Amino acid sequence: MRDLGISVLIEGKNLQRLFLGLWVTARIALISVFFSVILGVLFGILMTNKRKAVRFFCRAYLEAVRIIPVLVWLFLFYFGLARNFHINLTGEFTSILVFTLWGTAEMGDLVRGAITSISHHQYESAFALGLTNGQLYRYVIVPQAMRRLMPGAINLTTRMIKTTSLVVLIGVVEVLKVGQQIIEANFLKSPSASFWVYALIFFFYFILCMPISHLSKRLERKWQS
Repeated sequence: MRDLGISVLIEGKNLQRLFLGLWVTARIALISVFFSVILGVLFGILMTNKRKAVRFFCRAYLEAVRIIPVLVWLFLFYFGLARNFHINLTGEFTSILVFTLWGTAEMGDLVRGAITSISHHQYESAFALGLTNGQLYRYVIVPQAMRRLMPGAINLTTRMIKTTSLVVLIGVVEVLKVGQQIIEANFLKSPSASFWVYALIFFFYFILCMPISHLSKRLERKWQS
């Protein structure tokens, strides 16, 4: 009977290795998303500052992150700064750092857009009630802004999870790299193994992103009720 290549998945420790690679992918993505949300909210509030110098700095940072591809940032930090300045940075730490910088900029712009979309009379009403600037953001602006930015934040989260596949190019052994290693090791014996390996990796990314999308829909239904 012809070998279809699916047996490669259960040979030796291949399946275990893929799950370990998936954990590396999930760890990089989740840590990056966690810090991006916290720093992004602060950055978004900072982007609404009335001082032109502050807004200019924020806009310059946002545009630099958007214009330069994530892969270039990974190379710049891992092969450029780390090597030239003799800084010992692991591939995983560099990945988390770059994705956090990217996520902070994107999340900050979402927060800025959500904040500026709130009508000005709510600011006036809050100040008329005697709320301080901090209380205004805590009790009025941020709760409303969170609802408005949720779809974009969910989209950003799934983008960050999928884009973690780029970290393989700086030597991080995540799920895609493990899959490539398994395919190369079994290429002569099972040429069709690549289909099954990549299909499983596709499924892994699906199960990472689906709960996030489902959570977004539940939150939208809850807020609309």
